[in-house]
Amino acid sequence: MVVAQGVPDVSVDDAPALISTTDAWKDLAAHKEEIDKTHLRDLIEDQKRCEALTVEYNGVYCDYARQRVTEETMTKLYELADEANLKGKINAMFSGEHINSTEDRAVLHVATRAPRNKVINVDGKNVVPDVWDVLDKIKDFTEKVRNGEWLGHTGKPLTSVVAIGIGGSFLGPLFVHTALRTCGEAAEGARGRQLRFLANVDPVDVARSLNGLDPETTLVVVVSKTFTTAETMLNARTVRQWIIASLGQEAVKKHMVAVSTNLKLVGEFGIDPDNAFAFWDWVGGRYSVCSAVGMLPLSLQYGFETMEKFLEGAWNIDEHFATAPFEENVPVTLGLLSVWNVSFLDCPARAILPYTQALAKLAPHIQQVAMESNGKGVSIDGQPLPYDTGEIDFGEPGTNGQHSFYQLIHQGRTIPCDFIGIIKSQQSVYLKGEIVSNHDELMCNFFAQADALAVGKTAVQLRSENCPDSLIPHKTFTGNRPSLSIMLPALNAYTTGQILAIYEHRVATQGFIWGLNSFDQWGVELGKVLASKVRATMNEKRTKGEKMSDKDGFNPSTTAMLNRYLEGKAQLKYAEPEDVFPCDLIDSDECRPPTSYA
Repeated sequence: MVVAQGVPDVSVDDAPALISTTDAWKDLAAHKEEIDKTHLRDLIEDQKRCEALTVEYNGVYCDYARQRVTEETMTKLYELADEANLKGKINAMFSGEHINSTEDRAVLHVATRAPRNKVINVDGKNVVPDVWDVLDKIKDFTEKVRNGEWLGHTGKPLTSVVAIGIGGSFLGPLFVHTALRTCGEAAEGARGRQLRFLANVDPVDVARSLNGLDPETTLVVVVSKTFTTAETMLNARTVRQWIIASLGQEAVKKHMVAVSTNLKLVGEFGIDPDNAFAFWDWVGGRYSVCSAVGMLPLSLQYGFETMEKFLEGAWNIDEHFATAPFEENVPVTLGLLSVWNVSFLDCPARAILPYTQALAKLAPHIQQVAMESNGKGVSIDGQPLPYDTGEIDFGEPGTNGQHSFYQLIHQGRTIPCDFIGIIKSQQSVYLKGEIVSNHDELMCNFFAQADALAVGKTAVQLRSENCPDSLIPHKTFTGNRPSLSIMLPALNAYTTGQILAIYEHRVATQGFIWGLNSFDQWGVELGKVLASKVRATMNEKRTKGEKMSDKDGFNPSTTAMLNRYLEGKAQLKYAEPEDVFPCDLIDSDECRPPTSYA
């Protein structure tokens, strides 16, 4: 078991109910008045401070000198962490305690990347052997598919994979896939193969995911823990019928596999339960990319050896998070800075700005990890919170974002930024006669943008440049806008695992400090329940050819919109219902409007 160093055997319940009642919190609130008197253009000139406000671990270098903090601020934040019993909570997580109290579950996504020789217990049982049983099964299966030992129904190799899942079953694997597509060693293992993701129940997403694929050479991975997720299962039934229409019912067992714990429903669906890959209720969906949820489709694409390096990178940060002193702890330090920005400096959002196109899907993934985890208004024991929690996460790769929303972060609202840079690019482009390479040009912006946000530009400077008075208000940059900069030596499977785990544990740190349950997501349930009612009513009205009325139990606005929607749909014109699939987008000239409702 990994246990944080120097941590006493303290119950999670020993932490105060609300952290805002503590002296450490009140001390930080008072300290904010001192910080308000400072400006980053001055703070950034203090060499001793700049040297102190960095943290580095195993190639990951983080400079947070452009945060609105001093060394005293950081001392007070680490004291807040002690007051919140952060070490005890980290230990409780790694020890398999049921810290997800509303669902009575352990929180052990770290176990999905633990080495074979580690011991991590849940309810008295070491779960690491179970994890490796699944990983070994993934390795065996994916190698058979990749080397042609496992063939499709007609005897052809399966070179295309469609992974069907939504939320954490989609965003995490897509982030990793995008990160590795242009990584030399990973891309070599993917030669001749393609991986696609189908998440949205929108038929347009179905069309795009299946466009140009041959059922004979396509393997489908259905990812649903319960095998009941409405959107995922409708998409799975759609793609199953796509396979059956071309290859027959028996082809399903050769062309579809599952990641699920519900073997009964997997079998009833037509997938051989032997081809189901398990995960556990102590793995939350948004934290599941290191389980079979991500490892199966990604190993099919890149090979198990590459993906094992990804697990090793994540575990490397796991151990660091669990054992490093807070002052040297990357995720803890970043999490505390976010608490400071949100709860004390009143910053409502965070921009995640990777200066590498390969991390284009990092922000959407962390958007779910952070906002679903910490988008809460009550404490873990149900008390309404008198302070803000969570952040509105968004982002785009540089330099694309610079030509999009950087106007706002420079001269509009104050939004703390995470700049992520890569020292050695996955790809090399250098043109004769250019003074820097393409990657150098990218990184010049990485360095410059952080300084521009911190330092800004004053009216005095503008006048010295003979700027017309009428333009001075428009060209003034206030500066004093916080950011931090993370640099990785390269982006590969290992460092992708590191960056994933850093953000996961940063989110956990924030939740532990705020006193939240960062591992449930009741907020997503209400809409699902109401959608079930709409679904049943829509079917009834369409079948009977009736209009909605106030007797159906919806408010007048929804009733009016539903009637407009139903009136605008083409009615089913077949004597008997039949399957209708999206047209082939490549042969779009041959597409005809469907004769049934879409």
